[in-house]
Amino acid sequence: MPLDASPADPRPGRLTAHEARQRLEHARNSRMAQLQALHESGQSTDAHLRSVQTEATQRVLKEIDKAFARIADGSYGTCLGCHKPVPAERLEILPYTRYCVACQGRTDA
Repeated sequence: MPLDASPADPRPGRLTAHEARQRLEHARNSRMAQLQALHESGQSTDAHLRSVQTEATQRVLKEIDKAFARIADGSYGTCLGCHKPVPAERLEILPYTRYCVACQGRTDA
């Protein structure tokens, strides 16, 4: 879904660039807190589980960085599969998503 470049005139079903950046910053901060908590858990948790959780969190952080790049190049909110707008509701839940629900299902299969 293309962003509405004008924060003063948001259209229904669209995120402004500012809103998208805020959502991504929140997601990044949450993941960084998760990494810190995993690091601090040290010996008190299973090493394999901690490693898997750390890798998953780092993958999400990379997706967040890629989403910031898509904002910069103007492609944020456009599905990389079908090239249609990703619904704002999906971007609110997963601000770093690259795909609409239908295309995400095809990439997971």
